[in-house]
Amino acid sequence: MKLWIPFAVSAGTLLTIASFVGAGWDAPPVETTQTGFRGTGMYIHRDVEKQEALKVANVVPPAPWQADPSGDKARDLYENVQVLGDLSDDQFNQFMASITEWVAPEAGCNYCHNPENLASDELYQKVVARRMIQMTQAINVDWKAHVGATGATCYTCHRGQGIPTNYWYEDKEPKPAGNMTQNRQGQNVVAKFGGGSSLPQNVLKDYLLDTKPIRVHSTTALPTGTNTATTKETEATWSLMMHMSESLGVNCTTCHNSRAFNDWDQSPPQRVTAWHGIRMVRDINANYVQGLTPVFPDHRKGPEGDVFKVGCATCHAGVQKPLYGVSMLQDYVDALAKKGPTAVPDYTTYQPGTTQKMAPAEQSSAILPKPATAQTAEAVLPTAPATSDN
Repeated sequence: MKLWIPFAVSAGTLLTIASFVGAGWDAPPVETTQTGFRGTGMYIHRDVEKQEALKVANVVPPAPWQADPSGDKARDLYENVQVLGDLSDDQFNQFMASITEWVAPEAGCNYCHNPENLASDELYQKVVARRMIQMTQAINVDWKAHVGATGATCYTCHRGQGIPTNYWYEDKEPKPAGNMTQNRQGQNVVAKFGGGSSLPQNVLKDYLLDTKPIRVHSTTALPTGTNTATTKETEATWSLMMHMSESLGVNCTTCHNSRAFNDWDQSPPQRVTAWHGIRMVRDINANYVQGLTPVFPDHRKGPEGDVFKVGCATCHAGVQKPLYGVSMLQDYVDALAKKGPTAVPDYTTYQPGTTQKMAPAEQSSAILPKPATAQTAEAVLPTAPATSDN
């Protein structure tokens, strides 16, 4: 008789028991929601305990007071008000009080302003905040296909912090040691922005900044010569999908029918919303965030010198709808649901601690053109793609 067999069985049994009752192990209650037809595997599974923590983290703060839209305009009362000049005095002060709580509740007004000269642009945070207000206005006006009537405010991303918790940058760590490891193609390490997988670690640069097509697989079993997508592109796509899934706290079947990932007709409507969301994030990163590179100090950049950029998690923070779909816009319609002046200055001329006014030289000609590759909400959805296009 092989004496080791009962010992092995006993050890396995003890290990199994320990996995459920030991310290650090948990078998949480799971909540399952059916999202498609029976038999298609269209379900979303959620950890109930985690959901409770997310609800606490996604409470919407109330407006400090209801602002009076009548009265003198901010531009006539205060110096260097470039974007919010159409607000009334009360609306302007209400918004300033709110943005302080949203972004810098501890530092207060001094986070963006020199208290001795509130009009000065010498603190880089003020220059960035002005551009971020323009960005938020553009999100609420130009990207309704993604944000709907819920919209976004500064709080959607910042949640009481100067730097939003969830951002991404170009990540090349750990650097290859050389020789055979030199050509690992940015993978086979823990992808910080790819769901902790070993998939390619910098795909967000390709898909959420640049406009690389998103492709998964062919619709035929054998090569036809019409589909040029390779295994590498498939891996890159899955890295992006891991990022999106983790960001929204959902699985693949939220946007796809897993029997036919490529087929739009069999996909839930959330896929269309996500399609617009990808293009919205590209627009944000290419036309708002990246342009501020000369303004941000080194500690607001990644190890490769690129600025922190927006990803799906920046707004969603683990839930399918940011802040569970509760809108804050009703209290800030004139500040954030309408577009103010869209002109931008030449940020390469900014001198922190010195610049007093960072404004476009000529408002009529200072609007930055969108890059030729940028896509907007007016882009036409693919109707019958040969491969999966998110």
